[in-house]
Amino acid sequence: MTSHKKMPIGGRAIEPGKSEEVETGDWRSFRPVVDQELCIDCMSCWIYCPDSAVIVKDNKMTGFKMTHCKGCGICAKACPKKAITMVEE
Repeated sequence: MTSHKKMPIGGRAIEPGKSEEVETGDWRSFRPVVDQELCIDCMSCWIYCPDSAVIVKDNKMTGFKMTHCKGCGICAKACPKKAITMVEE
């Protein structure tokens, strides 16, 4: 069982750093997929992601933390090169 299901109804992460423990990835119906050939590592996806689900290593976008991605599609909308598409799960 993921940790968000253990939270009481109306529960909130009120302690610093606790949001990392709450895995919300199983809420989504669409997942982001990046085409690395189109990606220019502008980091717009990282800036706009409300869940901090974009993985960055050495100043390059390397993928998504699917345990936290809710599939909102903001990253795909923010991408100037349309390198991110939303795929139905």
